[in-house]
Amino acid sequence: MAEMEKKPVKITETILRDAHQSLIATRMTTEQMLPIIDKMDKVGYHAVECWGGATFDASLRFLKEDPWERLRKFRDGFKNTKLQMLFRGQNILGYRPYADDVVEYFVQKSVANGIDIIRIFDCLNDIRNLQTAVTAANKEKAHAQVAMSYTLGDAYTLDYWVDLAKRIEDMGANSICVKDMAGLLCPYQATELVTALKEAVDIPIEMHTHYTSGVASMTYMKAVEAGADIIDTAMSPFALGTSQPATEVMVETFKGTPYDTGLDQQLLSEIADYFRSIRDDALESGLLNPKNLGVNIKTLLYQVPGGMLSNLTSQLKEQGAEDRFYDVLEEVPRVRKDLGEPPLVTPSSQIVGTQAVLNVLMGERYKVATKETKDILAGKYGATVKPVNPDLQKKILGENAEIITCRPADLIPNELDTLRKECEQWIQQDEDVLTYALFPQVAVDFFKYRQAQQTKVDATVADTENGAYPV
Repeated sequence: MAEMEKKPVKITETILRDAHQSLIATRMTTEQMLPIIDKMDKVGYHAVECWGGATFDASLRFLKEDPWERLRKFRDGFKNTKLQMLFRGQNILGYRPYADDVVEYFVQKSVANGIDIIRIFDCLNDIRNLQTAVTAANKEKAHAQVAMSYTLGDAYTLDYWVDLAKRIEDMGANSICVKDMAGLLCPYQATELVTALKEAVDIPIEMHTHYTSGVASMTYMKAVEAGADIIDTAMSPFALGTSQPATEVMVETFKGTPYDTGLDQQLLSEIADYFRSIRDDALESGLLNPKNLGVNIKTLLYQVPGGMLSNLTSQLKEQGAEDRFYDVLEEVPRVRKDLGEPPLVTPSSQIVGTQAVLNVLMGERYKVATKETKDILAGKYGATVKPVNPDLQKKILGENAEIITCRPADLIPNELDTLRKECEQWIQQDEDVLTYALFPQVAVDFFKYRQAQQTKVDATVADTENGAYPV
């Protein structure tokens, strides 16, 4: 048998972003990360995903850290490794669409502070919500990767994914990520999908999944055999469960094959030792719930992401209606169909889930519709893959409601100057206006905290200079 052509698979490490976002609600601090960066930089990863997603919000809100400062420290430490971030298209890292000038400035500043690869996605896979960020990344000479939010449903045929991939390549993306946030992609479907994508486009294909349903490592194996170029993995202490497959396991799996990563297990094991103590502390403090480490087969049965399942449970618990859990699970696909069958990823997963809970608890479907449900029906998030339920649209929005058919951001005038004026008194660095744009209230709280800390330091320095402390 002729020797197979060597095609080493590349590894993107997620421990500094998605792994701890998935398992400990993004609570790993910069201080906990910095001591291991030197070793991580020697591994030879394709990239380290370390920013974006929920890290921005959590840094400010819970850790009282400046996310920009964290990124600069990463850039100083990672001399040989590309840094990657996750970016929600026109929503950036926030929860509403922003004007193009804010999106462009955010991309510019992310790259200026050290980001090499920007993974851009949209919760509806609406290409129009991705174009501004992709064009901006290209302009800044960053690598623009577009992620397809993977999901199941009548609309999501192989032809749908292939067509989407071609459009992504045409819009100027440098690579494509299959973003399987719910762990719904099974091994043999991965073979079929990756084979079709590799035939359709010339740019690299990266695979991203979560271990929630228990199939992720097998899915990666089949995807790599079918030609996937890069896989996202997490160092073992923060792998599995709602996180990614373990880096060391995938490295060992492909060892001695044409896909051999060439990464050093000894070095990986030293890095794992470092993170193990952080995981043990998180388990002890209750920050890491052991339930998050198991397999949740309901994910495959109900096609609902793990995070959404836990949200539904807590919403029902608050209402003292935990016995209605399965009624809600059955209502989820019906609501999703009414709303145009969107992929279930932030924020569409929260919108569909909350509406399903209301429909069940109210005893009448859509007796109460949330603002977000109305916004999806009105086209404010963009175009859904299938048309929304027209009767429902009329019932909730009224007969003569104006439905948005253009790109939602076309209706948002430039807002950077206005935002700058609003937070003028707090600005200490250019990036502060972007922090404010994304989370105005949280940002102001953080700016006040920062100022108080600086005042404290200034007072200490003054006391020392005045001889108040023994030198």
